Amino acid sequence: MRKDVRILLVGEPKVGKTSLIMSLVSEEFPDEVPLRAEEITIPADVTPERVPTHIVDYSEAEQSDEQLYQEISKANVICIVYSVNNKKSIEKVTSHWIPLINDRTDKDSRVPLILVGNKSDLVEHSSMETILPIMNQYQDIETCVECSAKNLKNISELFYYAQKAVLHPTGPLYCPEEKELKPSCIKSLTRIFKVSDLDNDGILNDNELNFFQRTCFNTPLAPQALEDVKNVVRRNMTDGVKDNGLSLKGFLFLHTLFIQRGRHETTWTVLRRFGYDDDLELTQEYLFPMIKMPPDCTTELNHNAYLFLQSVFDKHDKDRDCALSPEEVKDLFKVFPYMPWGPDVNHTVGTNEQGWITYQGYLSQWTLTTYLDVQRSLEYFGYLGYSIIYEQESQAAAITVTRNKRIDLQKKQTQRSVFRCNVLGDRGSGKSGFLQAFLGKNLQGQRRIREDHKSFYAISTTYVYGQEKYLLVMPDFDFLSEADLACDVVCLVYDINNPSSFEYCAKVYKQYFIDSKTPCVVVAAKSDLHEVRQHYSLSPHEFCRKHKLHPPQPFTCSVTDAPNKDIYTRITTMAMYPEAHFLPKLSNTGDGDSFSTFLQYSPGLRFTLHMAQADLKNSTFWLRASVGATVFAVLGFAMYRALIKQR
Repeated sequence: MRKDVRILLVGEPKVGKTSLIMSLVSEEFPDEVPLRAEEITIPADVTPERVPTHIVDYSEAEQSDEQLYQEISKANVICIVYSVNNKKSIEKVTSHWIPLINDRTDKDSRVPLILVGNKSDLVEHSSMETILPIMNQYQDIETCVECSAKNLKNISELFYYAQKAVLHPTGPLYCPEEKELKPSCIKSLTRIFKVSDLDNDGILNDNELNFFQRTCFNTPLAPQALEDVKNVVRRNMTDGVKDNGLSLKGFLFLHTLFIQRGRHETTWTVLRRFGYDDDLELTQEYLFPMIKMPPDCTTELNHNAYLFLQSVFDKHDKDRDCALSPEEVKDLFKVFPYMPWGPDVNHTVGTNEQGWITYQGYLSQWTLTTYLDVQRSLEYFGYLGYSIIYEQESQAAAITVTRNKRIDLQKKQTQRSVFRCNVLGDRGSGKSGFLQAFLGKNLQGQRRIREDHKSFYAISTTYVYGQEKYLLVMPDFDFLSEADLACDVVCLVYDINNPSSFEYCAKVYKQYFIDSKTPCVVVAAKSDLHEVRQHYSLSPHEFCRKHKLHPPQPFTCSVTDAPNKDIYTRITTMAMYPEAHFLPKLSNTGDGDSFSTFLQYSPGLRFTLHMAQADLKNSTFWLRASVGATVFAVLGFAMYRALIKQR
């Protein structure tokens, strides 16, 4: 809503423009009237809408045409004053003043007009019969008020209507000729209805209506008041109330009724509460609230954000199969002005056998968007109405900004939940296969992906010491940018069947990561094929031994079932503990059974030990897990099992 209102009074000489202003201010008719009143500012605390109001007079005797044009361009609303006992002043409304104002204002942003019939105390008849055809002819005319500066009739009402025409304009909402809401208004109110329909059953029940009422007007409706509202709808249309709840048609009818009865402010209060501006567009302030992003920090969704997303998922998962069909996805995004997810999303996150996005995949995509483009995530949460449903100041309340990565390295622990793995390798080395395997797709399934549906990312969850973490896997492009080097862990992928493949990995490592604190792992892709000797001066094993890296990890997605995912747990563990260069040998203290049980339920640690033992004779193993991490693993896994069992 505007922060102030500027009202300009124009009209023929001697119609009483100045008298109207002076009568408003002094609350009595002035004995002497100057040619023109000085600009008057009415403070916000004495106006009904709590907005400062500036009232500007015009005098043909004192001002030039150029000064008039300047005032017209600055005005938010223009009152064209005529004398009810002077037909010539009425004729001038259409022959002079309206054309003049239209010529000086932009067609797309016309100023609302108020027709003011002054000196009603001098006649016994009304001028409305003459004025109504004019109002019907010009859509910019908001209303007409007959008043008297002498006996103070309708003076306050005049300026209230002028203020209201600016703050709660009819034009964007309603078409008087058709006597119905405009398409843009219907679109906005439909989104508001869908956001407020918390169970997505197509009606607003009493609880939803009360939440809507409290959200917009800070007060609930009494049970009888709710019934009265529904009875009004029932009397006027057959399908406005269904199952004792308000349908979309009934909701739109109520707002039409408000506007027809001059209660525009009711509809505008609703629209503004849900983020709309005077042009019925969601405001930039609503969609993109300020959020501070220090360097070396990342953005994640917090617990409340995930709860909200879960409720949105449940709201649209009609068949309760824990996946969103294409129709359900389309229904979910009906509150958006465009479809935000393309076909690539189905190859970015986990899907079911039908290729539909699963619940976990759905959360993963939101996690990905928040991590890569927090502004886009804020925009999406705005469309879904997060700040309204969760009664927050803005959707920025859904975001957690992680602490600086350097602090994590110093403290040797992290509070982050999302980790990024950059996959680097020569063309054809198997990077895309490595991404899709993380989503459970074997080589046969990957070959069915259309070229224009392929994704640059893959994100899913892994469990490290009983903690659920998100791992984002993304390949490099033609060059390495600063962002590419700022990842949490690097996978250097080479094709064991291509003798020229490993050289790229070796050069990239020596150029960018040899002195870096970013952990690296070498992946020997296509391990189902025959391994050939690499043309590089050192074999991959020798290179890893020399640079104190893990030996190359064999990997293939050419399998019958889903590819093995142990390596992704390993990668996430490396990302969480980049400073842990060695994993100490854990001795058996006598309780061998409990230790083996611990390994059985700690796949990340079990895989780490397996890798260590496999290469213990030939290389120095660098991953180190603290005793604290081990204890946390036991406690974390116990809590995880309890939660899973409860669910």
